[in-house]
Amino acid sequence: MMYSPSEVPLLLTRGDEKRRWWRDVVEESGRLVALALPMIAVALLQLVMQLISTVMVGHLGEVALAGAAMANSLTIVSGFSIIAGLACGLETICGQAYGAEQYDQLSLYTYRSMIVLLFMSVPIAILWLFIPEFLPLIGQEPQIANEAGKYALWLIPGLFAFSLSQCFSKFLQCQSLIFPMVLTSLITLSVFIPLCWVMVYKVGMGTTGAALSVTICDWVEAIVLGLYIKFSPSCEKTRAPISSEAFRSIGSLMRLGIPSAFMLCLEWWSYELIVLLSGILPNPALETSVLSICISTLLLLYNIPYGLGAAASVRVSNELGAGNPKGACLVVGVALSFVACSAVLVSTTLLALRHFIGIAFSKEEEVINYVTRMVPLISITVITDSFQGVLSGVARGGGWQHLGAYVNLGAFYLVGIPVALYFGFAVQLRGMGFVFGMIAGGATQVILLVVITATTKWDKMADKAKERVFEERLPTQ
Repeated sequence: MMYSPSEVPLLLTRGDEKRRWWRDVVEESGRLVALALPMIAVALLQLVMQLISTVMVGHLGEVALAGAAMANSLTIVSGFSIIAGLACGLETICGQAYGAEQYDQLSLYTYRSMIVLLFMSVPIAILWLFIPEFLPLIGQEPQIANEAGKYALWLIPGLFAFSLSQCFSKFLQCQSLIFPMVLTSLITLSVFIPLCWVMVYKVGMGTTGAALSVTICDWVEAIVLGLYIKFSPSCEKTRAPISSEAFRSIGSLMRLGIPSAFMLCLEWWSYELIVLLSGILPNPALETSVLSICISTLLLLYNIPYGLGAAASVRVSNELGAGNPKGACLVVGVALSFVACSAVLVSTTLLALRHFIGIAFSKEEEVINYVTRMVPLISITVITDSFQGVLSGVARGGGWQHLGAYVNLGAFYLVGIPVALYFGFAVQLRGMGFVFGMIAGGATQVILLVVITATTKWDKMADKAKERVFEERLPTQ
């Protein structure tokens, strides 16, 4: 077949565009993987530290384990989740500032976030002081309440270190400096294991020894990250001394931080509420144990989409800050393709291992069989959680956390929890009914986030990113 001369350049152009598109996809895939894998490693190392602490306390007896578990749950709900959520605002503003090459702004935003988080830690710490008095009011045994109170008391100093380390981590993450975070997590874990063993068993501090070990290691993590930022050549262009500017325009940071906190906490709290509600089901010991196993499994597997979501957040914010909406759109497509493949693989593997999941957590035949029946439903939840993890990262990178907060409020509290209550109590499916609620809430959340992401005008998001980054510089220009 012959082509006219005017057609040949057009064919070559289309071929060039196709090759260029594939090259961009491959390059973006490499960048996402390079970011996601270290983030997954960081999350897993932090989870291992929590599991080791639980195991060591568990050998002290049922009361000690119950007290520590209760304290962990309460401190996460009332403190650590709020601090982590507020810090997520930095993912948007620091990532976009880095993409816009406004490097000095990263330190300014980080200092502001540190001020906010340290200030917020004070009322949270005061609240934790009253845990021993609060727990008996909701029916907990005084002995367990006392253990939980002691554990929470020794976590208070670590709360302030956690606030600093969250800010440092976001500062590094937005620059794609993930390896220091992995190294710091390894150092922290290597310190924590012998320290916790000595404090709990050799010094004889029991549960308070485990909590003190967590606090010390929180400070180790914060100090190591701070020293890296202070002295590493990698942070030279984004490092700046603190100034009075850090105490100004805090409201602009809170406009991102507060919705980020609600977005994270509303979902986090819904899972904790499910576990609490399982305590009023028939045979609460069995139901609570099985649901705890299921949620622990989900939390473990969630590290994969969490890593991809964190990577997507960095890349989307960087591209929008650089004024490249097409690049941000490409990041979303590649990240969703990755998570779709990983979700199917993980869900299928979990389903194939359904007879062994319960054995890893319990020796009770009744618990093992119940978990086996639950796994097919949990496999569905893995898929919804996977997409949610990436889409939430896209939301943080794009700066529309306020929409994500509304989505989570509607998905979990207007759909998920009511469905769980209906199937758990009215239909009498008990714990399995609660999982139906988790699936309904997660599916609603993913559908709404997909609709928002698909209808996003990325060129307008890039313009908003520019306004956000340069809003403080405009008056001086």
